[in-house]
Amino acid sequence: MKHDTIKSLPVIEADRFVLRPMRDSDAGLVAMHTSDRRVAEATCSIPHPLPPGATEAFIARVQSGKCSEDAWVLDASQQGGAEVLGVVSLTRMDRGQSQISYWVAPAFWNTGFASEAVEAIIAANPHEARTLFAEVFQDNPVSARVLTNCGFEYLGDAEAWSVARGATVPTWTYLRRMD
Repeated sequence: MKHDTIKSLPVIEADRFVLRPMRDSDAGLVAMHTSDRRVAEATCSIPHPLPPGATEAFIARVQSGKCSEDAWVLDASQQGGAEVLGVVSLTRMDRGQSQISYWVAPAFWNTGFASEAVEAIIAANPHEARTLFAEVFQDNPVSARVLTNCGFEYLGDAEAWSVARGATVPTWTYLRRMD
């Protein structure tokens, strides 16, 4: 990929890591973490088993500037931690709205990294969104607590397709007004 076509995203500071734009060199660690069934099954879009090239294709897509999704890596390497703790993304919707999604590698679960990443995205508001939406599978109450602890309000129940599960899964939908 030519570097002049890569989308420019801000680096967002958090207390224990930075949220930085994805780079090609992240592919190995991102693939290692997302190939874990527990991570894939907590998302709508990550397949399991993870096919060869899927991670590289995702990174190229979010770098391209030709999609509505922006993604940042949770990188604690400057603080002596892991280079890839997880990923947080924002997908542009219409009318000043974005949807936030995130995953954290299982080795870093129950550390507060997901909450810290969501809080950092909210504070930076790189899409200048008026409203953020999020959805989590109903069998993932920990992710629901991340959202409510970050000021999201429960909106309602819905369903979403999970590629890894090959099924429609009940979800809880949340919103956070930014104004």
